Amino acid sequence: MSDDAEIDASKAPLLDHLIELRSRLLKSLVAFGICFAIAFTQSARIFGFLVQPLVKAYGDGVVGKLIYTKLYEAFFVEVKVAAFAAICMAFPIIANQLWAFVAPGLYKREKRAFLPFLLATPILFTMGASLAYFVVMPVAFSFFLGFQSSSEITGISQEALPAMGEYLDLVMNMILGFGVAFLLPVLLMLLERAGIVSRAQLIAGRRYAIVAAFAISAVLTPPDIWSQFALAIPLILLYEISIIGIWFTERRRARAAEQGDAAAA
Repeated sequence: MSDDAEIDASKAPLLDHLIELRSRLLKSLVAFGICFAIAFTQSARIFGFLVQPLVKAYGDGVVGKLIYTKLYEAFFVEVKVAAFAAICMAFPIIANQLWAFVAPGLYKREKRAFLPFLLATPILFTMGASLAYFVVMPVAFSFFLGFQSSSEITGISQEALPAMGEYLDLVMNMILGFGVAFLLPVLLMLLERAGIVSRAQLIAGRRYAIVAAFAISAVLTPPDIWSQFALAIPLILLYEISIIGIWFTERRRARAAEQGDAAAA
């Protein structure tokens, strides 16, 4: 075979992969577009759901207020809400397309090893997002609203008038931050399987992980102690759970290696 023929033969699989990648991306974009169109029609209801932590923070019988200072702000808030909801709705389809593209290049053993991580990702993300929505945000918002006061105390009234866009950004950042932070076990176990870190290294770096957990929580949460501890402590627990999970996988791999050696003998 000539050099030109060999080059042409090597190009064919690459072109096939690029065509398949384009097809997977188009399907993911179509799924996102359909979900966005559906979510945009319900954006007011979705925003009403996202605003419930603030409603609970105000308390029973108190009607809070969200303002917007730019004429177009309310519209773009609905667009952001629809995009946020569309990503959540389309995630199963996007993840399926990603798996369909990657899976043919994996061995059966690698598929079995990778699939649990793919299934655990949405579960852990939902757990983190739920912690932020149901526990952290109501308490944090109540704390911040506590700084309101009447003119009898300070001579001037202090009233919280949060803007729609700023509130939505805060809520989305907290939900995404907590959700992504809860993916720590998936990340550490994947790094261990790739040979980048070991269980001994994770144990030795425990003190640094604790400092990193509080540093991450300080960045991802509002500047109050409750929110920071509410994220830092679960991160530390997830770090320890990751070490335990790696210990179980190491034992399973050791047993499989022993069985392989026995079968070879």
